Order: sequence, then structure tokens, then C-alpha cells
Amino acid sequence: MGTVIMHSVVSLDGFIADENDDVGPLHDWYFSGDTPIVERDERQFDHSGTGSGFRVSRASAEYVRPMWESIGVIVMGRRLFDLVNGWEGDPPAGEHVVVVSHRPKPAGWHPEASYHFVDDVTAAIDTANKLAGERTVSVNAGEVGGQILAAGLVDEVAMDVAPVVFGSGRRYFGSVGDRYRLADPHVVVRGDRVLHLRFKVRR
Repeated sequence: MGTVIMHSVVSLDGFIADENDDVGPLHDWYFSGDTPIVERDERQFDHSGTGSGFRVSRASAEYVRPMWESIGVIVMGRRLFDLVNGWEGDPPAGEHVVVVSHRPKPAGWHPEASYHFVDDVTAAIDTANKLAGERTVSVNAGEVGGQILAAGLVDEVAMDVAPVVFGSGRRYFGSVGDRYRLADPHVVVRGDRVLHLRFKVRR
């Protein structure tokens, strides 16, 4: 199995979006540099689903590019799926997406896309690991990500910390009530308008 990484861009006070699911200036660093993250085409998508070619600082590109290339599967909640319409069946990284939802895939929605709907976080990670093989499973932070962390299924926490303060909104760790201790960060990369951090989860 590959590594299960919980990941998102996050404000200094721990939010991935405001109360209206607006990411505001959190993703500004994706468009403020001169180095493309990927050269697939000009339809790259950020997690807000706005769609644009990403151009970041060289330091961020050197960190983000191999991370994205390692991803085989993205695990997301139904809220994000609905907000971005599943990136129209074309995820920003990886070949497969697992959606945690009590509702099925919308009828007729991009039948060619490898999107799998499951109603349980344990089943979501089981499915994702089978699809990913030795590649990384990227879990979107938020409510579902917090549930997967609480279930003991996350190996690492990755945060792209933007110099933004929201005050309230959608928490990176969702509504997880337990306390967790992470190891010291084993990746620290300073980009322009963002600090990239990765921590291993202590078992």
C-alpha cells in the first residue's frame, strides 16, 4: 500500500474555507509565481474548482509537482464533490476519486470517470488503497478527512499554510474532538505566500 496523506491549503487559524465554502485568498499563491506545477494542459484545477493554469514560486513547484505526481487516488467528501461538480470527472491529480457519501453518484454523471461512491470512511480508504496500489492516497482535509484521521487511517498530515486569517469557517480537521500528537515536520518548504509542511501521524 502507498501512503495515506490528509492534505489541504489552510489559513493560519486552521480553516480551509469560510462558512460559505469560499476559499477567498487561500489559493492566491497558486497563481502568483512564474513556474507551472504541471504541463498537462491549461485546464488544471485547484480545490475550489475555478480552473486555471497554476503558476507558483520555484520552491513551491519543486515541492508540489512530485507530490501531485505520486497521487493515485483522491478521497473527498460529498460537500466538496458537489461544490466543484467532481472537477467534471477530471481530478487535479491521480486517476481515481473516492467520494464518501450516503447518496449515489448522480445519474448519468460522467460515466467514463473512475469515481467511486461509498458511505463509510473505512470502506473509502480500503477502496482507495486497492485502486492506488503503491501510489499515494490523498485525503481532502475537512469533515471527512477528520473522520478518516480519527479512524486511525491517515499516515501523514500535509498543510499548505497561507498567511490568511479567517476567524471562522470550515476547519482543516473538521469537528474531530480527540487530541492528536504529530511528529516533528519532516518537510518544511517556504514558498511565496505559502509554507508547505508535512507531519507523520504518531500511532
